[in-house]
Amino acid sequence: MNGCRAMATDLCTQVCDYSRRVGKTGIVVCPPYTLLDAAAQILEGSTVLLGAQDVDIHDSGPYTGQISAGMLKDMGCDYVIAGHSERRTLHAETDQLVAGKAGKALECGLDVFLCIGETREERIAGETRKVVSRQLQAVISRVGIQSFTRIIIAYEPVWAIGTGLTATPAQAQEVHQAIRQQLEYLDKEVARGCRILYGGSMKPGNAAELMVQPDVDGGLVGGASLNADDFIGICQAVQGK
Repeated sequence: MNGCRAMATDLCTQVCDYSRRVGKTGIVVCPPYTLLDAAAQILEGSTVLLGAQDVDIHDSGPYTGQISAGMLKDMGCDYVIAGHSERRTLHAETDQLVAGKAGKALECGLDVFLCIGETREERIAGETRKVVSRQLQAVISRVGIQSFTRIIIAYEPVWAIGTGLTATPAQAQEVHQAIRQQLEYLDKEVARGCRILYGGSMKPGNAAELMVQPDVDGGLVGGASLNADDFIGICQAVQGK
């Protein structure tokens, strides 16, 4: 929940300029709902794609304040985030609700960033793999393994979001590998092609060491995405993989 039209215009313009210089980079910008139209106009014709931060599970109806997948598609979105840790924590979104959102987005032609991850208490209790596996399985059960050709998984250690803490490269790799193995059990080809992003305070200073890990395919960037120089610095680290 950051930004105004001027900020979004400046940020998207700089990101598009970077993308044009280096070629196809795999960048998706996910601004608040109020800035989607402004961002869409700037991103048009570039390789930078547009995404939204959340979506409702209904097509339309008496759900005041909610935004449907069809509305997002009509706005020009290509992606939507489902299950972000702040939605799970602050809005009590369950695994089943997240799975429903992912399913509705896919039905309407949107690809999905699926966020999964454990809290500090769950990590201390040694339940990281159990929690991540449960969250992932809820979506697999809802949409099927083949849908993961259109789902990008983002591992978000909740304890590393907005705290200044970051999982070590080894910690990130361990969980990313476990996620890929869970997919491999069902379909090896889908597992190989599925991108798994790291989403716990990735910054220009740690992006490169995270990106060298074999199962870290990119980043779901939070605070660092609000500054064009920081965000482009992360893009450069990812581009070098």
